[in-house]
Amino acid sequence: MTEAVEQHRTQTPESGTEQLGTRKTTRRGGGDPATRGRTTIADGVVEKIAGLAARDVLGVHAMGSGLSRTFGAVRDRVPGGSKSVTRGVKAEVGEVQTALDLEIVVDYGVAIADVAQAVRENVIAAVERMTGLEVVEVNIAVSDVKLPDEEDEEPEPRIQ
Repeated sequence: MTEAVEQHRTQTPESGTEQLGTRKTTRRGGGDPATRGRTTIADGVVEKIAGLAARDVLGVHAMGSGLSRTFGAVRDRVPGGSKSVTRGVKAEVGEVQTALDLEIVVDYGVAIADVAQAVRENVIAAVERMTGLEVVEVNIAVSDVKLPDEEDEEPEPRIQ
């Protein structure tokens, strides 16, 4: 706790005159509230944000390699299993910076360089806005191209 001396003016009711006085006040905490503690962000949090931001880009068909998507499709069919938004995303998070590696599958016919640039921009914007971390790099590996006549490895769930 810190002590401060404040000057204040008071007016006496009897005489109507002002007097200058001092009083001690005690401030609790001291300093800006933002400096009173530390916030840590887990790798998984950044991976989820980046995965969702990457999937929002037109031309991104899926995330992850063929093998991880196959295992994911099996896991998704198991009761209680959920779709992994972190599939194809790896983050390394430090105190103030983060670096990301993404593995994507693009739709046939799109300009891969344009999709990669759009993914990079969207991921950086989302991660920096939501976490306050500086994104130092976003590495993108295009592992496959989804052809129009190919069946998805992750079939739509059937209504029963």
